[in-house]
Amino acid sequence: MGTSERPTIRTVAARAGVGRGTVSRVLNGSPRVSAAAREAVHAAIAELNFVPNRAARSLVTSRTDCIALVIPEPESRLVSEPYFSEIIRGVSTALAETQLQLLLILVRDQRELDRLTEFLTAGRVDGVLLVSIHRDDPLPGLLEELGLPTVLAGRRSAGEPLCHAHSDNVSGAAEAVRHLLDRGYRTIATITGPLDMDVGHSRLRGWREALRESGAEPEESLIATADFTEAGGRAAMRELLERRPGLDAVFAASDVMAAGALAELRDRGRKVPDDVALVGFDDSVIARHTDPPLTSVRQPVEEIGRTMTELLLEELSGSGRTRSRVCLPTSLVVRGSS
Repeated sequence: MGTSERPTIRTVAARAGVGRGTVSRVLNGSPRVSAAAREAVHAAIAELNFVPNRAARSLVTSRTDCIALVIPEPESRLVSEPYFSEIIRGVSTALAETQLQLLLILVRDQRELDRLTEFLTAGRVDGVLLVSIHRDDPLPGLLEELGLPTVLAGRRSAGEPLCHAHSDNVSGAAEAVRHLLDRGYRTIATITGPLDMDVGHSRLRGWREALRESGAEPEESLIATADFTEAGGRAAMRELLERRPGLDAVFAASDVMAAGALAELRDRGRKVPDDVALVGFDDSVIARHTDPPLTSVRQPVEEIGRTMTELLLEELSGSGRTRSRVCLPTSLVVRGSS
């Protein structure tokens, strides 16, 4: 067999008639494999002459001393959104006193997802930190199947079974809307994040809850969905102004989208906050550099990165992890835009 045809975990799994996760567990000596499956995997390994890359090392230790931070987003978002750099800073801080190496892995298409799957199944890392979770993302399910220690930044739903750390998004959004109501604004629109993400759904829920508390019924015409990008925020603001030209305030579910909304309002001749008040979410560096500076919900992003890493280290140490989910509080920072 030539080098280009070297067998992989995928071919071993196919020959043995089992999933890749089962092959991974057999290679890692996990007891969570039936005797029949273990025998089939060993037979397939022998037939294919498969040599796992970590074979020599695994004779000494089953640890790689490496963890992966996986971000299933294009590099354009990684560069344009302060959220990701703050997560990375928090992760790095938590790892500073350890001997663990950090791998940053972007997953932008199916080819890169397949490559990552092979990489994780081969046991190249001890654990995974996963950021930017979409409801139908196959990665959390794959990590569950592999039994690989995993911590998420965020969650797929309120019932997320995997260990995770996130901000109190509902409460933060509600506080932003209450602030606008207290200032006398009444027609308060919202620009949401993607609604296949818990963070987008939760911030929309906070908007709804605050309006209902005030006795107002949230109107669907005051909701525009975007994608956490500046262009998305601008397009959503345009849509809202066309639909509801009399709106007097906007809660945008991220500072990046709020910056896009601010640019659109300026192009339309609407002054902020005289004509339309604006509140963002994140309290990132962007909020301090818009004109006017942006009122924003501060979420402790760096602390999320640090906390999720600590949760993973607890799991890797085998010290009997006591925490599986951590919800961090938010606070409102009031500036000139409201």
